Amino acid sequence: MADVRVKICGLRTVGDVVAVAAAGAGYIGLNFFPKSPRYVTLPEARLLALAAPVGLAKVALVVDGDDATLDAITEAMPLDMLQLHGHETPARVAEVRARYGLPVMKVIGVGDADDLAALYDYSTVADQIMIDAKPPKDAVLPGGNGVPFDWRLVAQRRWLRPWMLAGGLNAANVAEAIRLTGARQVDVSSGVEMAPGVKDPAKIAAFVAATR
Repeated sequence: MADVRVKICGLRTVGDVVAVAAAGAGYIGLNFFPKSPRYVTLPEARLLALAAPVGLAKVALVVDGDDATLDAITEAMPLDMLQLHGHETPARVAEVRARYGLPVMKVIGVGDADDLAALYDYSTVADQIMIDAKPPKDAVLPGGNGVPFDWRLVAQRRWLRPWMLAGGLNAANVAEAIRLTGARQVDVSSGVEMAPGVKDPAKIAAFVAATR
């Protein structure tokens, strides 16, 4: 069986990039949501993107970003994918994909079976889907809250596009999450941190190892 591809999101230092590359992850996520403890400015993100070795995909995370925001991000650094983590409609996803010529990953929050219909709707316009835990109603952040959802909701299902499992994953539970859902890609942020926004190289290495 092929290795599961791992995305480590919310990197803030070149040391984070080095640790992620050394661990063997497939993607890094750069967070452009100002309210997040993992937020990076354009100059900071550019340094991280340029530090990423060939083969480590660079993903920009935006929340309801307008064209001006996305123009600035895509012009400032080399990127491999845009991750839309807000309330973007399918039409907006298609628009972003056409405008920037980059693959687009749309994040869908799942709390119960009623949320699954959106996965089909967005898989017709996005290149990839990220299935994340629906944030609590009082949450400030749309993701990175360290809360899993009931993985049985998506167990062994297939969609039109490649998909990635997120939400409350860590080295202790990711193997079970993969076994239960059949996910071939996983995303982690808070699960490999020693404090909000502060990545732990040992936890990164342990997480990637656990997916094997």
